[in-house]
Amino acid sequence: MSDIVKVKKLREATGAGFKDCNLAIKESNGDLDKAIEILRVKGISKASKKMSRDAKEGVIAVSGNERKTSIIEVNCETDFVAKNEDFTSFVKELSDLNNEKNSIVDDLKNSLMKNGETVENNIMALIAKIGEKITIGKVKTIENSGAINNHYLHTVIKDNIAKLAVIVSLETKTNSDVVKSFGKQLSMHIAASNPLALEPHLIDQSVINKEQELITEELKNSGKPEDIAKKISQGKMNKFKEENALLTQAWVMEPKKKVRDILKELSIADLKIKEFFRLKIGE
Repeated sequence: MSDIVKVKKLREATGAGFKDCNLAIKESNGDLDKAIEILRVKGISKASKKMSRDAKEGVIAVSGNERKTSIIEVNCETDFVAKNEDFTSFVKELSDLNNEKNSIVDDLKNSLMKNGETVENNIMALIAKIGEKITIGKVKTIENSGAINNHYLHTVIKDNIAKLAVIVSLETKTNSDVVKSFGKQLSMHIAASNPLALEPHLIDQSVINKEQELITEELKNSGKPEDIAKKISQGKMNKFKEENALLTQAWVMEPKKKVRDILKELSIADLKIKEFFRLKIGE
């Protein structure tokens, strides 16, 4: 096999440029496997320089079934790369692996992919090939006994890859079409309404404190007497909690009703919203 043919093969195998491949073939004395290794090592040194940059774009992928569902965020620097075929193929395989590894990131990074390399090495190779920082962002696996998972993807890029994804877990023994339909609608509601918790008292205290500070600041300069300001503050705080807890939110498809009213109207005694997770790129 001539060096030119080897360079061509090396380019196909690694996606690296002609010049780099040519140098690697010379350095390895024409040994293709060695040349791939040389490029990988060089790629990693190139990749490490890129890791200091910001990666705020990317995609979210969902894998699994209605019993166990996982969500993974993979970030890159530009929306152009987020739609790149090499990137989306990698994310699809990574998403399935993530479901297998229950969203334990260290296990995921050390897992072998179909090409026999670890996830970590594949990320480095992809950075070298694409030329952008690529990182694993948030991950979550939802699996509750006696529960059915539903998910919804918004702004789909390809198959199970999107810009926003929601998983919702419904606890019930009734796995009917009504439950499945409600699960799908609820996922869409969560995508649109972005609840912070299931119920008002479950909203993170740091979020409550921050909101309280903003309300206090707003009322400080209003000139209202202290007792009236306190009542207004309490009213605003209650409204904030109600609007940001899933069960007390206005149902997107029928805003005069709350999510808990819709749940009640289904008349399925054991039906409960067990858990939900919403993930959007850039948030």
